[in-house]
Formats: sequence, structure tokens, C-alpha cells
Amino acid sequence: QVRLVESGGGLVQAGGSLRLSCAAAGLTISTYHMGWFRQAPGKEREFVTRITRSALTTYYADSVKGRFTISRDNAKNTVYLQMNSLKPEDTAVYYCAAQRVTGASYAYWGQGTQVTVSS
Repeated sequence: QVRLVESGGGLVQAGGSLRLSCAAAGLTISTYHMGWFRQAPGKEREFVTRITRSALTTYYADSVKGRFTISRDNAKNTVYLQMNSLKPEDTAVYYCAAQRVTGASYAYWGQGTQVTVSS
């Protein structure tokens, strides 16, 4: 059974930092591109960042570029999202997801972790 389990969310003041983790079970992340998405209350889920399976290429939404960093440790089967200079508008549930092939739908999703940034 494939599971992606996010952790590291919480409440932080604006300007603060959080590091999210996404641990995979039943899936070898080295064979997947991995992404982070988020969904704020009343809004649609949106793309945040993606890292290719080789970790050679990363992609970021303009809203987080320069503040967030995605990384992966294939040996630990874990993906990370370092979030710095957090803003209230970053408040959302953050999800990690696994994509087998570029351009395909993300096949596996975690249950999400809440990030709340207070002003």
C-alpha cells in the first residue's frame, strides 16, 4: 500500500520558517518526480513546487520563488519543503504528491499538513 505522509506543519508568525517533510511508504521516490501543492480555505488546490527524480531540476510557483526550497533524500525516501519568510497568504493545507512521468497526473497524494501563518 502506497502512503505519503506529510509532517512539519504548524502555526508560525509572518516572517518565520517551517520545514515540511513527506515520507513515502510502499513507493520508491527515486523513481518519481515529486511535488508540493497547497489549498487555502475557499480556494482551489494550487501548485507550489516540483523536483525531478534526479533532483537536477526544480520548479516553483512565482508566489514562493526565492522563499521556498524543495529537496529530496532518496536514501530516506523523503521529500522536504523548506519555507522561509512566510506570509499570511501562505496559510493552507500542504500536500505532497508523486508523479511517475512528466506531464502525467500525480498518481499518489498525501493527506496534507496544515500551515498557518499569523500576521
